[in-house]
Amino acid sequence: MQAPVVVMNTQQERSQGREAQVSNIAAAKAVADVIRTCLGPKAMLKMLLDPMGGLVLTNDGHAILREVDVAHPAAKSMIELSRTQDEEVGDGTTSVIILAGEILAQCAPYLVEKGIHPVVIIRALKTALADALQVIDEVSRPIDTENEPAMLQLIKAAIGTKYVNMWSQKMCQLALKAVTTVRDPASGEIDTKRYVRVEKIPGGEVTDSKVLRGVLLNKDVVHPKMTRRVESPRVVLLDCPLEYKKGESQTNIEITNEADWNRILQIEEEQVKAMCEQILAVSPTVVITEKGVSDLAQHYLLRGGCSVLRRVKKSDNNRLARVTGATIVNRTSDLKESDVGTKCGLFNVELIGDEYFTSIGDATDPGACTVILRGGSKDILNEIDRNLQDAMAVTRNVFLSPSLSPGGGATEMAVSVRLAEKSKQLEGIQQWPYQAVADAMECIPRTLIQNAGGDPIRVLSQLRARHSAGEHTVGINGDSGKVTDMVEYGIWEPEVIKQQSIKTAIESACLLLRVDDIVSGVRRQE
Repeated sequence: MQAPVVVMNTQQERSQGREAQVSNIAAAKAVADVIRTCLGPKAMLKMLLDPMGGLVLTNDGHAILREVDVAHPAAKSMIELSRTQDEEVGDGTTSVIILAGEILAQCAPYLVEKGIHPVVIIRALKTALADALQVIDEVSRPIDTENEPAMLQLIKAAIGTKYVNMWSQKMCQLALKAVTTVRDPASGEIDTKRYVRVEKIPGGEVTDSKVLRGVLLNKDVVHPKMTRRVESPRVVLLDCPLEYKKGESQTNIEITNEADWNRILQIEEEQVKAMCEQILAVSPTVVITEKGVSDLAQHYLLRGGCSVLRRVKKSDNNRLARVTGATIVNRTSDLKESDVGTKCGLFNVELIGDEYFTSIGDATDPGACTVILRGGSKDILNEIDRNLQDAMAVTRNVFLSPSLSPGGGATEMAVSVRLAEKSKQLEGIQQWPYQAVADAMECIPRTLIQNAGGDPIRVLSQLRARHSAGEHTVGINGDSGKVTDMVEYGIWEPEVIKQQSIKTAIESACLLLRVDDIVSGVRRQE
């Protein structure tokens, strides 16, 4: 008999066929189990130490998985899921992981014991996905985005499971105000990433947080004698240094005459003076530049009655341009009257905590804003920031597609009951994996009951019975673990989040079921 031919490197680990699929499913379940306790209003916090010794305290699924270091390739792809969910819709990161893990776990027996081909299972999952999205659409209802109490109630539902729940009223108002400020009424575009800046200042109380209709910079004026408060300022935004321009490459000058040396110094001064005169020609009261300002330029601008800020970040300068209506100019010689921003009402430098902050605000229609967060410690502020980002993402989604699904596991249960009914109409072996999706959807209400300390078996059967009777809005009260009607309890979530989490979960389950060979050839150091 011929000796086996070894093509691959013998040091590599390789698992094939069933073994690979089973190990993938086990890894996905392990990741899901890590954050299972982080679902619902009674969620537990996780405390993580990153390699640098920093501390992360959170119950946000995405933030936890981002910090966890994982070796298994399937677990890595699960962690990517929560990232997509976070970037796409901003919320539902925990439930998408739990769902994906559960779908794989429910499909495992058909794959391993019954030996059904993965492609058949994937086909059934795809059919189930299409039907599930249809059910979500049926149980959802529209919302009027102009109705403020309804919007606040919705954001409150989104952050009810987060750490900031204690100050939920405050946070909801902050998120709603920030999103409505940066919303462009003409195009309907809402760019919270670029135009909402969150400034975290330790100290004070969380209730002292507020939204500034303008920009807050951690800067002080460059010269102590400059005015620290200017009402209805004329703002000039620059992208060039206000100092003597040196040669691009190294320049050498030979001087034979002593008078020439003084002339060179004089030219430098004249150049800076000319720059300042070009700026003062448009009579601004506030000058802000992304680069440096020399002492001489400070002197001239101070005499011209300007307050100057230097080394402002590019992103902040873009926000300032939106708030003040100014144009960012690259050369002082190009300055025109139309480049001066006059839209904001107040330039003010104040001491908050132990640092100086410059606020440029009170604009009529700012188009950009700054959320000022106050709190006891850095860790608390970081967690509040994460929660606020989620709240803003939810608000943004509702503005973009104003449709809501019942929360508290009601939508998932409705999908589960409907799929279970439909699975009986399918022929052949397809109905097993299809039924598996129906069973997997129950994991969301079940986890909510467990986290609230309820009895999963009893409460789930009550919930199932009421859904079979056609009550689609009945879900789990996450505080008491009992069956409640979501219309009375007031927990609704944007439909986009529900759709995205089911899409992402099923897509990833299909992806992992397709894998039949894992080669992990990490080259070790010799």
